[in-house]
Amino acid sequence: MRLTGLLPALALLLTASAADAQEKRLMEAEDQFLMRNVGSPVVSPDGAWIAYTVSRTSLEDERSYTRIYMSSADGGEPVALTADEKSAGSPGWSPDGRYITFTASRDGGESQVWALDRRGGEAFALTDIEQGVSGYRWSGDATRLLLTIRDPEEEEGEDKKANAPQDPWVIDRLQFKRDNTGYLTGNRKTHLYVFDVDSKDLTQLTTGDWDESLGVWSPDGTRIAFASNRTEEPDGNENSDIWIVSADLGEPTDSPSRVTSNEGSDGSPAWSPDGRTITYTTGIRPDLIWYATTHLAVISADGGEPRLLTTELDRNVRSPRFSEDGEWIWFRLEDSGENHIARIRADGGAVERIVVGPLSASGFDWAASTFAVQVSTLDRPTEIFTVPGVAQGNSGGSGDRARVTMHNDDFLSTVLVAETKNVQFRSEDGTEVEGFVTFPPDYVEGQRYPTLLRNHGGPVSQFAHSFQFESQLFAANGYLVVRTNPRGSSGYGQDFSAALWADWGNRDFKDAMAGIDYAIEQGWADADRLGVGGWSYGGILTNYVITQTTRFKGAITGASEVLYIANYGHDHYQRQWEAELGLPWEGDNRENWESISPFNKVQDIETPTLIMGGEQDWNVPILNSEQLYQALRRRGVPTQLVVYPGQSHGIRVPSYQVDRYERYLAWYDKWVKTATKPVTKDGS
Repeated sequence: MRLTGLLPALALLLTASAADAQEKRLMEAEDQFLMRNVGSPVVSPDGAWIAYTVSRTSLEDERSYTRIYMSSADGGEPVALTADEKSAGSPGWSPDGRYITFTASRDGGESQVWALDRRGGEAFALTDIEQGVSGYRWSGDATRLLLTIRDPEEEEGEDKKANAPQDPWVIDRLQFKRDNTGYLTGNRKTHLYVFDVDSKDLTQLTTGDWDESLGVWSPDGTRIAFASNRTEEPDGNENSDIWIVSADLGEPTDSPSRVTSNEGSDGSPAWSPDGRTITYTTGIRPDLIWYATTHLAVISADGGEPRLLTTELDRNVRSPRFSEDGEWIWFRLEDSGENHIARIRADGGAVERIVVGPLSASGFDWAASTFAVQVSTLDRPTEIFTVPGVAQGNSGGSGDRARVTMHNDDFLSTVLVAETKNVQFRSEDGTEVEGFVTFPPDYVEGQRYPTLLRNHGGPVSQFAHSFQFESQLFAANGYLVVRTNPRGSSGYGQDFSAALWADWGNRDFKDAMAGIDYAIEQGWADADRLGVGGWSYGGILTNYVITQTTRFKGAITGASEVLYIANYGHDHYQRQWEAELGLPWEGDNRENWESISPFNKVQDIETPTLIMGGEQDWNVPILNSEQLYQALRRRGVPTQLVVYPGQSHGIRVPSYQVDRYERYLAWYDKWVKTATKPVTKDGS
């Protein structure tokens, strides 16, 4: 595991100057809407411009908006290409450089591909598909678009009464519901189409009872490589493979050419420049479901035996892409709380990390002499950068970065940004664990602060070197915030992640508690004023914490689970539950379900606990939150249940987002910040 050196003296890093304190203010809950989410960089064919998205959320309008911007690769004032209140996404450049394209739903219609002619004029719709377009990609000669389109809905019968109630949901598939979608009815699938830009002709390429991912054009424009799970029961496995279909079919086919045959999940195909090879991501341990590491592979476009390039790396990779000369494969790399942009020789060898360091790099693109990447750090939200010296993805460059966009500078100039320290510590069994500690902006060395242990979701996820508003808000309100990456987290290799297999709430609990103990040992945290909380698996881990210790004065568990058997056939994880715990009615499997259920230790909870969730959450249904609330209320433990109407797993309504943060602060202020030391029998 990576070991990092200590940062410079904490006092110098964490004490805001008197001038800053006078000019800037502490963050508030509503400040989340002053931040801008910058992403999806795409470079123009000549390398002169970078198009990208900027998203904002309006508390007044109760919705979010996304605009397309364009900046010179050398920096400077950005140009807004789309209107502020007409959302757009998926920016792209036609290979001839004539058009900037994007997806948008306008005038109440479905999502279409729109274009802006760089020679001038208003944006216009390229496509006019009745059910809308899911995604698109330009062909290399700029004459065609590859589209993903979902099958149209069945038309209602002419004899249906105007005031008739909604038809019942009729379901016959194994995966019968999904969060943000609801019940999965009908047999609508997503297929591949080719759209001719000049003639407007639309040709369907694939058909059948399977969904296809947005494919990629071969360099000569004759073939499409895509990912699809075309097994007999796609709901029962993650066995997606790479397939190839001709781009010039007269009739759609349900029998494309199969390239890979791995039983795990293969995806994100990309062609080599000569069209002979495909690189892609692969999961070679489907039995480990989400705990398995995703590797980089290459295979002949004709199929055969793949060559795995990153098994010794033992870290998750994403978004592979060949360099223009075909010698390198670039990809995103997740490693130990950091996210890098790296490359490896197409025939194997050592991994070279180009965009590296204490940061989170994600989307990247290049053309001509410009390499663009989006980067966030602990003290700054995501912006777009260029990396000098990386021409056509062939040269490694120095790794230095030049910032292109500054969309969050105005906001950051008005608020005090709390310092966050990256830390490593040992768990009870000696395992090294990584985490982050955020200090109040007015931190004074030697003073102990009320401290919050905040747990991440997943469990196969991680806290990273990126800006996190929540920690900033808690710190602005006087709290020290401890975030750990316990076992189960994704950035530390397959064994570290799979250590949680069918054993939730054991090693991850000990790792998280070790983070709190470390903060106390350093003299930062007040051991008598501790709080804990999280959302999704962060809430689940919170439930494990409060059933095993009474050290915390207040807890907040959001979108969590406590009695797992109650979720079988109720949430959308049927396949994962069965893989990890087994069918609950077979053999001794029921014990697997019960042994890790916090509800079976609810009698040990003494911590005042705020319980929250979305009414329509099918990821982690509100059912379990209601059960936990009922038990605590019956036992007389201080508690409250907050259910957000109409919300799924992620709370999307802006006013609800503010409400949630305000309730967080009120609960912690009541039970944690003002907590006093327990009085012993002798009165000390």
